[in-house]
Amino acid sequence: MWERTLQDLIRGLRANKADESKFIATALDEIRREVRSKDMQLKAGAVLKLTYLEMLGYDMSWASFNVLEVMSSPRIHLKSVGYLAAVQSFTQDTDVMMLTTNTIKKDLASTPADIAVTLNGLSHIVTPDLARDLSPELIAMLTHSRAHIRKRAILAMYKVLAKYPEAAPNGLPRLRERLEDADPGVVAATANVLCELARRNPRDYLPLAPQLFQILTTSSNNWMLIKIVKLFGSLSPHEPRLVKKLQSPITNLISTTPAISLLYECVHTCIIGGMLEGSSGYALAQTCVSKLAAFIEDADQNLKYIALMAMAKIIPSHPELIAQYQDTILASIDDQDISIRMRALDLVSAMANRDNLQSIVQQLLSHLVRSGSSSVLPTAAQSLAQSATATSASTAMPPATQSPAYRLVLSQRILDVCSQDTYENVTDFEWYLSVLVDLSYVANVNVGARIRDQLVDVIGRVRAVRPYAVKLMVKLLGDDNFVEETGDEGSCAEVLWAAAWICGEGNSYASAPVNPTQLLTYLLQPSIARLAFDIVAVYIHAATKVFGQWASHMAEGWADGMLTDVKAMVDMVIERVTPFSASPHIEVQERAANTLQLFAFIQRDLSTFRPRPANGLHDDAASTSSFDPIAEPHFPKSLYLIRPLFNSHELNPVARAAQASVPVPEGLDLDAWIVPSQQRRQEEQEDAAAKAKKSKKGKGKETNGTKSAKSGKRRQREEDLVDSYPPPEPEVETAEERAERERLKAERLERMKDDPYYIMDDSMRNPPPPAIDVDSIPVVRLDDMPPMPKGDDPRLASLRDMPIRRALPSFVVEKDGEMPANASPRSSQPVSGQQTPAPSISWSSSPAPTSSVPAYVVEDDADRPSTPEPIKVKSKKKATGTGKKKRTAKPEGNGAATPN
Repeated sequence: MWERTLQDLIRGLRANKADESKFIATALDEIRREVRSKDMQLKAGAVLKLTYLEMLGYDMSWASFNVLEVMSSPRIHLKSVGYLAAVQSFTQDTDVMMLTTNTIKKDLASTPADIAVTLNGLSHIVTPDLARDLSPELIAMLTHSRAHIRKRAILAMYKVLAKYPEAAPNGLPRLRERLEDADPGVVAATANVLCELARRNPRDYLPLAPQLFQILTTSSNNWMLIKIVKLFGSLSPHEPRLVKKLQSPITNLISTTPAISLLYECVHTCIIGGMLEGSSGYALAQTCVSKLAAFIEDADQNLKYIALMAMAKIIPSHPELIAQYQDTILASIDDQDISIRMRALDLVSAMANRDNLQSIVQQLLSHLVRSGSSSVLPTAAQSLAQSATATSASTAMPPATQSPAYRLVLSQRILDVCSQDTYENVTDFEWYLSVLVDLSYVANVNVGARIRDQLVDVIGRVRAVRPYAVKLMVKLLGDDNFVEETGDEGSCAEVLWAAAWICGEGNSYASAPVNPTQLLTYLLQPSIARLAFDIVAVYIHAATKVFGQWASHMAEGWADGMLTDVKAMVDMVIERVTPFSASPHIEVQERAANTLQLFAFIQRDLSTFRPRPANGLHDDAASTSSFDPIAEPHFPKSLYLIRPLFNSHELNPVARAAQASVPVPEGLDLDAWIVPSQQRRQEEQEDAAAKAKKSKKGKGKETNGTKSAKSGKRRQREEDLVDSYPPPEPEVETAEERAERERLKAERLERMKDDPYYIMDDSMRNPPPPAIDVDSIPVVRLDDMPPMPKGDDPRLASLRDMPIRRALPSFVVEKDGEMPANASPRSSQPVSGQQTPAPSISWSSSPAPTSSVPAYVVEDDADRPSTPEPIKVKSKKKATGTGKKKRTAKPEGNGAATPN
């Protein structure tokens, strides 16, 4: 009878693609009849066809016993089919696995051909039970007379030890003997198995170190040497004596081997094995770094990647060696491969220190400034042509395209590197403020919030940089680009928040002379209405503080001709703040209203002020020398109204644990509801209604003012009966009731969203926008996108070259921060007054490195002191008693640490 072979099955599948399922169903019926045949040749052919169908995804677990029958065939070509089917279909839960034990034992005692097929199949289908039952036979195979049988047994021994670790006491001594085998293939297989086993528990394989060291120094097989070196990398952390012993042979391999794979494994073993530590490992570390630097300059992308990864592991112990190849590493940031660029960024971030921070940051900024004109990726033909040429890939390929995600990572790395360990590596904080401003211009990604936080943090911690920061922020406020780009993706408009806050909090006109009229014009320009409401609120608050500072200085040098200028300034502030008093945002509305009330008072005082006539007792010279604004004011008293409101405390950084250290006042329950929830109100109403109904029902049963004892007992029995039943199931809310409840909730939220006395989170005030269907967005080419801003772009016109400074002042960074005076004892942070002085950070006397991104420069005053001295204003205040009490104001020129 004619039967279908495997070749016929394959031809039939190709010929019946239109109705494949029907053809396979027919073929499976034929196979079911064939596996029941007593002809082993026919049965093996059916099993072979089933194996092919199983590769296509069809189940053959129903034929497991037939596979076992073919495995037991005495013919080697049929036995091979059976083991192939078992490897393909048997799992740990196959029922007939327990029946294979005797078959495998019998095959292991058969001819070498049968043993080879059996060992190959056993390594794939071994289970814990099979490993336990067959481990004695397999260990005996390790001493077989034929080398290829010993090699297969060694490889199968790995699977047995993984499934049945109890066989290790008997198996490992035999494996140790195979390390001295005469056949190199057997030794290589043994090294491979030991290398894999040592990953789990390296300490158990330390006794093998002498033999492994002998192989390391005598073998010339690169593949086996790689395994031995890997094995030593796992063993050396557990045996310190191996480190010194291995330094010489591994250094010899690194210096002489032409195999790149072996070279990298030797370098990796030196890193993970601790061979680069100490004075003895410095020469080896220098050799490893030089080899890795050669990998970075190679055209092979894989070598570049692994070299950067290895250097990132060496830099914690030998940063000075990596710094020698700074230019080579920075060149990898231009690579086309994004993975290489990211590894280069990791390495650059780790190698930054006080000496090279400025040069690294300037080069990273230059990558952000570069034009995106080469945004079109090369075609496949161009890429193949470039890879086929002998020139270096770094010079042949066009500049790397910078996606928004990569620009975001690059910007974040700049901020992370500079702020590491509380600005430990920053020696010139004026330079760093310029870097933050430059980054806000060229980032084109949303990092404005981080730049804002670092600007505020630097101002709070470094006092000497505050005058420069005020002048720099005034220039930033005068730039209309951020206001015009508000709402655009990649806009850093949050920087304006920090600029306004710094001008309001850290302004000191004695040490940082700026034009207050110009600054108030910037802060109250009509275009700020397009900014976010939190930025607008800070603008209004900062304008109030700037006016208070300016007005107090006007009062100190008051002249009768100043009245007109002060009135004009007050009128301008009122005119420009008035529109914000009707803002839909409660914070803007509140600050605008407060400002208007203060300035309305000042306006009325100025309108009623009359200059005091000059007389012989109070001439101008006398009034200037003995300034007493309270006793004999010759200026409007309202000029001192605003300044004491905001300058009563010095601007200090706040410690991280300050908020947690504030003790909770007695009687304050932070878990109690400020406004009862709607659910609690409803429950209270339901309870009140139930009580009212119950009391009404009881009253109805009263007769002539007295209750019947009989009815009372009956009611008690009814209540006890009701209590004995389980509580009723809660009512299920229908769709109509749910919709009505949601509608009422939406109406209630709409009524209360503008109520300043009702607490609501931002998600309730501003509901999230509807979800965007990403699949509906078309895929287009962005060839006509505008290029990135270049160095001569109008937006960067104010970035000028930084002058070279010779005599540089010192900066003091307050790292600890201020703690509350009544801090809770639970905090381990020192309170204010007990802080240790922060270390002084001096500038480097070397000139600042030049870059394609010039930094902001503000003209230095010739007589500007290194640290501005506080201005002390003497004032008198009437006491509540009969006498007067003098008081000296606190140092001014610095505001509070947070917006008031």
